[in-house]
Amino acid sequence: MAWIQFICNTTSDKADTLSDAFSECGAAAITFEDPADQPIYEPDLGTTPLWTETRLVALFDAETDTDTVINLMKTMVDEIPAYRIEAVEDKDWEREWMDNFHPIQFGERLWICPSWHTPPDKNAINIMLDPGLAFGTGTHPTTALCLNWLDQADIKDKYVIDYGCGSGILAIAAALLGAKKVIGVDTDPQALEATLANAERNGVEVEVFLPDDCPIEPCDVLLANILAGPLQSLVPRFATLSKPNADIVLSGILHTQAEQVSNSYQPSFTMQAPVLKEDWIRLNGVRHA
Repeated sequence: MAWIQFICNTTSDKADTLSDAFSECGAAAITFEDPADQPIYEPDLGTTPLWTETRLVALFDAETDTDTVINLMKTMVDEIPAYRIEAVEDKDWEREWMDNFHPIQFGERLWICPSWHTPPDKNAINIMLDPGLAFGTGTHPTTALCLNWLDQADIKDKYVIDYGCGSGILAIAAALLGAKKVIGVDTDPQALEATLANAERNGVEVEVFLPDDCPIEPCDVLLANILAGPLQSLVPRFATLSKPNADIVLSGILHTQAEQVSNSYQPSFTMQAPVLKEDWIRLNGVRHA
């Protein structure tokens, strides 16, 4: 089926009104996007915060009369922001995404393999992954940085927490590398569901918790691939969740944020020099004894 889309830039306080109006005009889907690379840090459960500048994309059947849509919109909103109309190529988008997600190797031991692919190296540690609705395929530099650390680390018989687990990729890697206990923590219940499904697919056990339900049992290794803002606010919690001499691995940090994040962890952890991949970095540290 062919589609067209209306694309306009608006503000967070007007986005919902515009979205409702486009829906009344027959839009099949509405998408909010970030046109200015403005991160949103760990929204409260049940909330959908928007960026100060928000791009709205309204999808319509290609047979839609665009003049009729605009005339109807004028009766429902005070002002229609500048917009453009684009044709959307007719594709099977799920198939397109699946065709472009291929097995990826990290270090010497680890492979991330889409669940619909045959692993290239059956003797490697293969993580069979179906990301579902949760973030995490291994293609992003921050995930790759964490997987490379895991590939080189001795995880056997250790207790590992993956804080901000997304699709469970780091938690499952730790379990397959021999961790005796692995916990995944995320603010998004859908991420916890995806982690459980992927863990079952890989034949490993990962316990999952919302942050408020996470047991306060100090771990040997704490992984957190989230964002710089939340990482800084979580220093006291991560210090509590880490045994003396525990490893901490932090990512989701831009290289310009490395010094600030590292300094915030120095009172509780001995931090090492950042490891860079593209514009992102990984910080490793050890909990003070």
